Amino acid sequence: MRILIVEDNPINLELVVQLLEDDYQLLVAKDGAEGLEMALKELPDLVLLDLSLTKMSGWEVCQEIRARLKDQAMPLVALTAHAIKGDREKALESGFQAYVTKPIDEDLLFETVEKFLKA
Repeated sequence: MRILIVEDNPINLELVVQLLEDDYQLLVAKDGAEGLEMALKELPDLVLLDLSLTKMSGWEVCQEIRARLKDQAMPLVALTAHAIKGDREKALESGFQAYVTKPIDEDLLFETVEKFLKA
């Protein structure tokens, strides 16, 4: 199973990679534009997408993926420090299937990834 991680913070990226690299094939993008390009080209099984990215926000990447892929299922998980009231609901309404906040709860991350990749 292939997971695309779109994260521009090197520390957060390293953490997610370390957590998942033993169990999954990982693709990495370091800004929103690169993430969108990789998602459309590689069609990964899951995308972990930071919301605050350079070049394109995670919100914009999500909208573009949904617009271009239409009915093709590509689970998008918001991976974000946006944790104020209403952010989770906004993300789910915008096309994300799940929402994981930073600092990352390892158990929640594994549970979320397995939920989509074992479906």
